[in-house]
Amino acid sequence: MGNSTSSALSKEILKDLKLTTHFAEDEISQWYENFQKQCPTGRITPEEFEQIYARFFPDSDAKSYARHVFRSFDTNDDGTLDFKEYIIALHMTSTGKTTRKLEWAFSLFDVDKNGYINKTEVTEICQAIFKLIPKEEHAKLPEDENTPEKRANKLWAYFEKKDNERLAEGEFIKGVIENENAMRLIHYEPPKE
Repeated sequence: MGNSTSSALSKEILKDLKLTTHFAEDEISQWYENFQKQCPTGRITPEEFEQIYARFFPDSDAKSYARHVFRSFDTNDDGTLDFKEYIIALHMTSTGKTTRKLEWAFSLFDVDKNGYINKTEVTEICQAIFKLIPKEEHAKLPEDENTPEKRANKLWAYFEKKDNERLAEGEFIKGVIENENAMRLIHYEPPKE
């Protein structure tokens, strides 16, 4: 065996990722090869992640959003993402089943990782989302969501909480599932060409 193991993905992780993400095996292997090239250490730093993420949003400032995404996937809090955390991050932000996606969204909004979301945190994420929206699209936004604060207020209203109350994960998921608009407000989807 010798050296070859480091460049090949372990069967366990591969199997695990196939189950969690439903990506094809050759897709995962291909990404792993690229990952090895980009990150010889096997770890992604917040800076590297920002660069990767910026490619998805060429017309926007994705920096602060990418940093929040990074935080939400750095499950062991070591300040880096390994390949598995990275693939799950890509998967969750691109496809993913609704409940799983909402569990992830909850951790995205839970900025201080205390298990609850408050309105300040919602506003902070809405500001990051706003930077993803290209300037020329700002003008097309509905009057009641054309600033990060308005977007945060509109979103918070769906949860029927006072401004000083906090939101648990179950309440967050339920609120978003029951309101299509809330679902739309918790992330930014570039308009389909």
